Amino acid sequence: MGEPSFKTTALKSIKSLAPLLDRILVQRVKAESKTAGGIFLPESSVKELNEAKVLAVGPGGLDKEGKRIQPSVAPGDKVLIPQYGGSPVKVGEEEYSLFRDH
Repeated sequence: MGEPSFKTTALKSIKSLAPLLDRILVQRVKAESKTAGGIFLPESSVKELNEAKVLAVGPGGLDKEGKRIQPSVAPGDKVLIPQYGGSPVKVGEEEYSLFRDH
């Protein structure tokens, strides 16, 4: 027969995404592209910050006895994240990252 057809669905909103287990969905805080004096900085000179805002948190992982381990952060928290790592998630033009809480 023919090739199986796969349907892809584009996410319309990040709110439709719910992390599983100990996953945490964050969005990097964008660096200011304007100085306090009002001078606009070129995009190449603006560094990516390691600060992010927590958007969604999974229910938590399970320990060896099967008990739920509560995540250490909550939606709305500001966190420091590594420069590289996490799973990138793109919704429209916005970029998000999915990290594990451990």
